[in-house]
Amino acid sequence: VPPKPNRPTEGILFFNLELSPMAAPGFEPGRQSELLVRLNRLIERCLRNSKCIDTESLCVVAGEKVWQIRLDLHVLNHDGNIIDAASIAGIVALCHFRRPDVSVQGEEVTVYAPEERDPVPLSIHHMPICVSFAFFQQGTYLLVDPSEREECVMDGLLVIAMNKHREICTIQSSGGVMLVKDQVLRCSKITAVKVAEITELIQKALENDQKVRKEGGKFGFAESIPNQKITAFKMESAAVDTNNVEEQAEEIITKADPPSEVFAKPILHTPGTAQIGEGIENSWGELEESEREEAAEEEAESEAAAFECQKMETEDTSTMGENKKAEPIILSDSEEEEVVVLEPQVLPKKTRAQTNLKQENTSKKTFNKRRRKKRAAP
Repeated sequence: VPPKPNRPTEGILFFNLELSPMAAPGFEPGRQSELLVRLNRLIERCLRNSKCIDTESLCVVAGEKVWQIRLDLHVLNHDGNIIDAASIAGIVALCHFRRPDVSVQGEEVTVYAPEERDPVPLSIHHMPICVSFAFFQQGTYLLVDPSEREECVMDGLLVIAMNKHREICTIQSSGGVMLVKDQVLRCSKITAVKVAEITELIQKALENDQKVRKEGGKFGFAESIPNQKITAFKMESAAVDTNNVEEQAEEIITKADPPSEVFAKPILHTPGTAQIGEGIENSWGELEESEREEAAEEEAESEAAAFECQKMETEDTSTMGENKKAEPIILSDSEEEEVVVLEPQVLPKKTRAQTNLKQENTSKKTFNKRRRKKRAAP
């Protein structure tokens, strides 16, 4: 990665703390809450601004290529005092981390795989660790390492980051509590004792891990998984005695109670069904009392609904029969096709009577004309 322009010979450190709903239901994914911003700033001040890591050792080629270290912290279970656990986890991860070895020959940079050369650990000067103090009743009571419930009712919080050399790396006070100089000094003394204990535990754990890795035994997450549990990856093999299996099976069968009734042939209760097993009645499909009551209620409801449907159908058919005389004939093959309406061409009675009268009048006039012509001829 190219370095920053203002620091061409120093590597880049990036810290990120994430609060997911797995840690607590109140945390929302992908949302920068006020607590998350405050914790990220504290982690950066504790691990980056304290200069606990030699960033110049991460330089490969000055002004061109440097190593970039990214530290991601994920909270698994939030029970209070996240900053202390995050600082311990972060510094232990940095101490345990190994980067690939690099060699530079002229302008060529070669990065060696772990099989070719052993990875190189980071150059760490000291291990800063945060210790939190909760204050109650305006600083009257002091509590170290508060839990989640204690954090909800506390009046103020003081966080001190210190190393085993009694050097304060960062200090932050939050809340509405005004602290006196004696209280801060008392907290710093308690912090020195706690940091010395935690640093000793971290160093012992790292030494044991390094020894186990050299010996080729279990290390890391595999060491924390106990055997003979569901979450174990591998179970220890156990010897199974397969001798006299048939005799033991016969003894078990003879000791067992014989079935009450043995049926030589299957019983056909209804066509298409038969009994399953020998000497045991088939209870498949039998309902309990509560289920029987529910089934009876459902049958009664269905019968009532069917009766109402029949009533509605009879009423609809009667109304349809009355309206059929006045409705035109509709022919349709399907719902999607066009509907063709055929209306009968029936003429009204008045028009027929009028046409008949006109025809009779015309025929009478023609007959009278013919008679007059015949009379005038002789």
